[in-house]
Amino acid sequence: MWQEIVFWLCAAGAVGTGIAVFRVDSMARATFALLASFLFGAGTVLLVELTYLGVLVILMMIMEMVIMVVFMVMYMMNPAGLMPMSMLHNQRGSLAIAAGTFALLTAGIYLVDWPTSRAPRPGDPTKALGEALMGPKMLVMIVLGLALFATIVATVVLATNRGRYDRYGDRLERDRPDDPVRGGVGR
Repeated sequence: MWQEIVFWLCAAGAVGTGIAVFRVDSMARATFALLASFLFGAGTVLLVELTYLGVLVILMMIMEMVIMVVFMVMYMMNPAGLMPMSMLHNQRGSLAIAAGTFALLTAGIYLVDWPTSRAPRPGDPTKALGEALMGPKMLVMIVLGLALFATIVATVVLATNRGRYDRYGDRLERDRPDDPVRGGVGR
């Protein structure tokens, strides 16, 4: 009983926050609404006892969305992507595509004769899924994850042409900075 309640809470939360992605008025808020939608979706994956996949979705989405917001703060022209903006483009076309897709998927749920398996359920579905997805390539995926993280850090370091102490130079006790780039904080 409790699993059904949690499922419907996660389903409603995923749909609600998915709608919020298009209703909020800034990129940063839309990113966090999308993160919440993915987390609700991961909750439903955890309910079917696919712990590895559920935790993987949670960790990936948190890191992906937080990195996206960090890049928005660093590079967007408006402050941190928080300026009001419209997230809606081609409303009629997107509504028609969404309604058609929903109708097609709903029809597929009810009209397709889904196959059943006679194979016994594995003792540990998480391990079976991990082996099916990764096989002997788990070490490769771990190394790729570290390489991607190092690439992100290197990109951020190389993108900034000055450090946090450039404004004051070697004399951090100054009252006014000798900023080599005028117009910033502290002028």
